[in-house]
Amino acid sequence: MRHCQPSPDFYLADRTAFADAASLMTQFGEGAGNEAAVRADRSRVAGNVVHFCHWRQIERAIRALRDPDVTGTVH
Repeated sequence: MRHCQPSPDFYLADRTAFADAASLMTQFGEGAGNEAAVRADRSRVAGNVVHFCHWRQIERAIRALRDPDVTGTVH
């Protein structure tokens, strides 16, 4: 299990990334970030760098969405 702090400047490539994050959060609850990490690791082992990066982005997004603290610039 990873215990990293979300970066306030994480990047999501498109709307699909938010949809995937929301889907995992609905399906796995508190374990959604870990599920995204597992999927990223599987993609890395399979040599699929595109899916690896996608699922790592999802993992960061989930952690940021679950963070109760405000990070980054507030407008």
